Amino acid sequence: MLVLGINSTHDAAAALLRDGEIVMALEEERLSRVKHHFGIPRRAIETCVAAAGASIGDVEHAAFYMNARKWLTVNAIHFLRNFPASRNYLGQKPALWRSFLGVGRRIRAETGFRGRLHFVDHHTAHIDSAFWPSGFEEAAALTIDGAGEAETTVLARADERALVRLATSRYPYSVGKVWETVTDWLGWKPTRDEGKVMGLAPYGDDRFVERFARVLAPCDDGTFRQDLDYFRFQRGGPRLFSERFVAEFGAPRANEEELQDHHRAVAYALQRQTEEVVLALARHLRARTGLPRLVMAGGVALNCVANGRLLREGIFDEIFVQPAAGDDGACLGAAMNVAHRRLSVPRGPAMRHAFHGPAFGEEETLAAAAARGLVPERPKDLAARTAELLASGAVVGWMQGRMEYGPRALGHRSILANPADPASKDTVNRLVKFREGFRPFAPSVPLECASDWFEDARPSPYMLLSFPVRSDRRERLPGVTHVDGSARVQTVERETNPLFHALLVAFGKRTGVPVLLNTSFNVRGEPIVCSPAEALDALARTGLAAVVVGELLFVKNARVS
Repeated sequence: MLVLGINSTHDAAAALLRDGEIVMALEEERLSRVKHHFGIPRRAIETCVAAAGASIGDVEHAAFYMNARKWLTVNAIHFLRNFPASRNYLGQKPALWRSFLGVGRRIRAETGFRGRLHFVDHHTAHIDSAFWPSGFEEAAALTIDGAGEAETTVLARADERALVRLATSRYPYSVGKVWETVTDWLGWKPTRDEGKVMGLAPYGDDRFVERFARVLAPCDDGTFRQDLDYFRFQRGGPRLFSERFVAEFGAPRANEEELQDHHRAVAYALQRQTEEVVLALARHLRARTGLPRLVMAGGVALNCVANGRLLREGIFDEIFVQPAAGDDGACLGAAMNVAHRRLSVPRGPAMRHAFHGPAFGEEETLAAAAARGLVPERPKDLAARTAELLASGAVVGWMQGRMEYGPRALGHRSILANPADPASKDTVNRLVKFREGFRPFAPSVPLECASDWFEDARPSPYMLLSFPVRSDRRERLPGVTHVDGSARVQTVERETNPLFHALLVAFGKRTGVPVLLNTSFNVRGEPIVCSPAEALDALARTGLAAVVVGELLFVKNARVS
């Protein structure tokens, strides 16, 4: 049985299950090359179905990641209840209103799907996107995001028989919306640039922490307090923050304007209060369920700093965060909800990796290289040869196998550099990524070596946990140690990513540091590369010294004579 999952708004994506197991899961942006693609993911659907060796006519069930009718009803009621203050609300979300109106009809028209279409509540999709891949028989579940149909935060208990909500927060009370608002105030794009705010936070001080606690703070009942006077998102308009926000925290920043101390301090306060809310929700959930395991999803679950602190606090023994925790992963949860809860398909194996996107054969790489006049090397020991380049200071693009699902590069579509080089971070930013200098880069390390370099390190295969770098190791890892001494760590297992693991080991043998700076294989404003052609184009367009695609190594300026 084939079950297709669909998300058609920001970060549009598709996922396909066959008999309950993942065939493919893929963001539309990787194919359309439009970052955060909005709309029905036609290309992703076609690619997923083709990967199953099927046609769209073979797909019996499709699952949409939102109850569209409920969303329209809830938002219409919100508009009417708050009128005239909400008079700009409809104009603020025109794309969303259009997206959900007649979405079933448009899915069928644009994809040719003729089977049964199911609508799954948004936070149910988030929970199931984490519960079923976790492998846990039962778990506490926490989802936090901007908003689903009405809910913005859900605390639940999940097992194979049922999913039971224990506490919820409803729109407009939303941790995700607070992050969107601060992102807007900082001059960046809401729902896209919240990661920049998290990266900026450690540069701030605590001058606004007490004041920000009036904006956002935890409660003891599985909810949180939020003062809506600081916000305009619930009323509509060009800005998400109110005049009171500006009066309390200072002038907003224009895009590309120099960051000021009060900007950094607000980011710091937001991060601090978010952690307090997450910890309080987790404590309440553990007390209500008594369960030792937690699954998390929703956009706020991508906050690796909060996740790392939650794990170190020991509230739960084990935590599983879905690697595509945002809305791109909700389509997978919707498909799993339909397959496992509505159709009683047995669950598949636990998720061991995030490599669920498309792969490309060597013939496609050679054709792309020939079209660009590039001559590859075929090293006998690819890991050792690449480690040699990295140790010499080269920045290398690394493309292997199936693409990662979710926003993190995990060793299949990565840009790599030497983390022991103090200039590596600036080099990658200046020559390849073209992004803000305050944003940190992540380290990848073999799982068996992680505790030698990071305090209280645990398995972190999806780069969704932050750990302190050991104080006696920070001088050896300047390229990946953030200003507060932390790092967003990816641990790599030999069994799930053997070549990348071998590269880390080879680099360690050569340098004494079995760690690499790892960032996503893309340039600023573009999606992660998908195909060999895109990887080789990046070699020409950026300061990359070399690109590895499969077993082939392309060194810059090695061309046909």
